[in-house]
Amino acid sequence: MTLSLCTRAPACTNSISRKAVRSIAHTTSLGSAPSFHLPNLKRTGANFGNVHDNKVLRMLMFGKPGAGKGTLSSRLVKKYDILSLSTGDLLRQHIAEQTVIGRQAEEIVAQGGLVPDEIMLQVVTSKLDALRNKHWILDGFPRTLAQGKLLDNHLQTQNTPLSLVVNLDVADEVILSRISDRWVHLPSGRVYNMSYNHPKVDGFDDETGEPLTKRPDDNPEIFSRRLKQFYESTAPLLSYYASKPKSARMVSLQGETSDEIWPKLEAVVRSSFPNLKERAPVKRQHSLSDPFITAEETWSAKV
Repeated sequence: MTLSLCTRAPACTNSISRKAVRSIAHTTSLGSAPSFHLPNLKRTGANFGNVHDNKVLRMLMFGKPGAGKGTLSSRLVKKYDILSLSTGDLLRQHIAEQTVIGRQAEEIVAQGGLVPDEIMLQVVTSKLDALRNKHWILDGFPRTLAQGKLLDNHLQTQNTPLSLVVNLDVADEVILSRISDRWVHLPSGRVYNMSYNHPKVDGFDDETGEPLTKRPDDNPEIFSRRLKQFYESTAPLLSYYASKPKSARMVSLQGETSDEIWPKLEAVVRSSFPNLKERAPVKRQHSLSDPFITAEETWSAKV
């Protein structure tokens, strides 16, 4: 996983015209990208009670690039007692700690190779196996059908099978329009969108006033390639999960924005895992000087 440089955003301009976005969206959807019609994808889990342990959330979330996986996962983790596990972070941790798996992966990466599925499985399951009674969302694995089967088999043997698989079904044209309007504040990770999450001042972060930037991969050409990769690798994986009636509950959630999808996702999680606890609100720590500060600020305001 690498970090790419971004170009500074003009205050009030978009680099991609609406006409170009519509044109690319049409080309992507109808031309280069394979069909994504999965008739059984919306299985809602009528056989969910057959899962070995449906009281624990063990969740995968899929979606096209730009569909909002990160945003929605963060909302779940922030509100509920759920752990978010990043495959990339786990791999870097193994390498940093020089574990046996980490040394093997580091050597392969140093030579420019791709870490084999079997090693990635060990990276992931070394953490998952220690979280038997913990709620978790796994990010970044599996990405292919082969990886999905490896993970599924391992979790089944541990009697800790997946309990929920969510697919964020956002139309190609919507995502293309979204990424063309997206600007980011790199130091904080805050994301703005000129269509529905506009910054207070065009081109500048609300909290710091620093300039916003645009990710270089937020353009239709690169998105088209990423979308094609998604169809080729992830669509078979989703079909696999949808075709297993006695496995994890599989749901497909539609919407144009994360705000639109969020209540649907939360409803699925709450109905499937009623014992899932919300995190306790963080209370502000008051000091003995607070009353004096408040009085001083009030007096200053009157002057």
